[in-house]
Amino acid sequence: MELAQDKIDLISKIIRNDRKFPNNEDLYDDFLNETCRRSLLIVKTVTSDATLEAYLKKIATTSILNVLKNEGRLRRSQGSFQPIKTVPVAEEEPAVDYSKIRVSYMPVDIRDNPEDLAVRKDLLQKIADTVYDIERRVPAKNYLKLYKLRYEDGMTQREIAHELNLSQSEVSKRLFKLMDEVKQALV
Repeated sequence: MELAQDKIDLISKIIRNDRKFPNNEDLYDDFLNETCRRSLLIVKTVTSDATLEAYLKKIATTSILNVLKNEGRLRRSQGSFQPIKTVPVAEEEPAVDYSKIRVSYMPVDIRDNPEDLAVRKDLLQKIADTVYDIERRVPAKNYLKLYKLRYEDGMTQREIAHELNLSQSEVSKRLFKLMDEVKQALV
């Protein structure tokens, strides 16, 4: 990839106007090469002339500083470093006891949009229809009561087993069978 002559001229103008350029004119070719190398992709992607010029100024400044650093010509001004004055603290401030601070969070009420509500309603209706269908086909297994205790009342398998006078393994098998049929109905 090569840069067009008008872009090279713009980069050259930016380099010559940089504040680090005076007294370092002998490194002009290095400045130009470094800036052109760094700006290849920017020149191809930016379409606005004002934006391109702003980017190229930053790239040129960075390139010039890198070349000067590599040549050992980068000098720090004496005025940029100032000692920090320290003031003795008369009294120690008392430490804050954070253990007594309580943070409580309020639940955030996020309203669903109408599409989400419609999808959720359809999904719940499909699940309910499937559970009622299973209950109708095999009423002796109490699938409807099992569903209500587990998914509406939030009871554990052990609690359901005690409530329905069944073994926990039987409750587990029935819940697995119930959920398997619900999954099949949803597919």
